[in-house]
Amino acid sequence: MKKLILFLIAISTLSMVNAQSNSYEFSRKVSTRGYAEREVTPDIVYLSISLREYFVDGNTKKKVTIETLEKQLFDAAMAAGVKKEDFTIQNIYSYNYDTKKKGNNELLQAKQFRIKVTNLNGLNTMLDKVDAKGLQNTSINGYDHSQKREIEKELKVAAVQDARTNAEIIASATGDKIGKVLVINDNSSFGWNDIMPSPRMYATMAKVELQSADASGAAPDLDISVKPIKLTCNIDGVFELQ
Repeated sequence: MKKLILFLIAISTLSMVNAQSNSYEFSRKVSTRGYAEREVTPDIVYLSISLREYFVDGNTKKKVTIETLEKQLFDAAMAAGVKKEDFTIQNIYSYNYDTKKKGNNELLQAKQFRIKVTNLNGLNTMLDKVDAKGLQNTSINGYDHSQKREIEKELKVAAVQDARTNAEIIASATGDKIGKVLVINDNSSFGWNDIMPSPRMYATMAKVELQSADASGAAPDLDISVKPIKLTCNIDGVFELQ
């Protein structure tokens, strides 16, 4: 008896699902797509800065240590408003001071740091506080935006509203009205990667000029003007016609 009751319940449930499915398939509806876009300028830059030990005027008895250079960079970054957790070590390595001299096994230390910077106007001031001869390389390895998630949410809402507006325009042409939404498909794929620098192309993409310290000991020049990008969102919607 129980098996019979369970069987009847299963048949009833299946019939209801099929009825709902058929109701959707044959209902009067309209499909539209909504768009939203916004131009955004990144307000976060990720710097990659390499420091290396060196001998003052080539005198192997006068070495500027990596600890000294690291402290200079750390203090300068903190003074520029960088948070402690945004100052991280990317790599540690060593190199031979002068491979041309026989028997010279002196190894100098080097470190690469990744720094998250939100105050772009303070970059030159920050690097000015670091011994220029100890700066091996400076580059940009990433961009971001502090309000990224909020921007994405706002664009999605605007795209859904645009989809409904488009549906209302179509419905009005046939003398109908728009009812409830039946299906929504999120096709958005935000192009944040469009602002990621390429090793060969970042100077063109972001108008960035990066120079390591030259022989005269001049400080590196960082002239940053981040290029805005356009974010686009599109949402597909199916609305009931009344």
